[in-house]
Amino acid sequence: MTIKTDHILIALTVLAWIIFTGLCIEAGGIITKTIATLTLTPDDAAKFWKQPDLGPVYQYDQSRYVTLATLIIIVVVLKAIMFYVIIRMFHSKKFNLSMPFNITTNRFLLHLGYLSLGIGFFSLWGAKVADRLTQQGVDIPDLRVLKLAGSDVWLFMGVILFVIAFIFKKGIEIQKENELTV
Repeated sequence: MTIKTDHILIALTVLAWIIFTGLCIEAGGIITKTIATLTLTPDDAAKFWKQPDLGPVYQYDQSRYVTLATLIIIVVVLKAIMFYVIIRMFHSKKFNLSMPFNITTNRFLLHLGYLSLGIGFFSLWGAKVADRLTQQGVDIPDLRVLKLAGSDVWLFMGVILFVIAFIFKKGIEIQKENELTV
């Protein structure tokens, strides 16, 4: 039995829904824990969400806690938005694999590029904040636990997506020229 493109797209759509749901749950958990830490005692807030534990940052400086927590939330929410854009594209009636060089696909690639750059930028910013806090002696979890690792990969992916989007833009122009000459 051969695997067709339609089957692969269905599998990718299901996978994107699973990842999107997980990212939404994670974002909601981190937001809830951050709000609970600011309104309740930090020890009580630890019961809301298990990771990441920013209690030492809260005890060191509440404004830096809010900064770091906000950057983590922004990164997770941008990842969720990215998968929402992917899901929306798969369900779009304008998504046509028989003519991939169209404005919809180009906009899709540009949106993913902007989101990737945003994730990379905020991850890098959060990593710098965490690094400064570590240098000041605050016990902070690893960047992977904080969901801030890999900023260079996200920035690289954003640049690659922009290059592909501009290649698609040129393909759209060539396709329009060919339609006019035929």
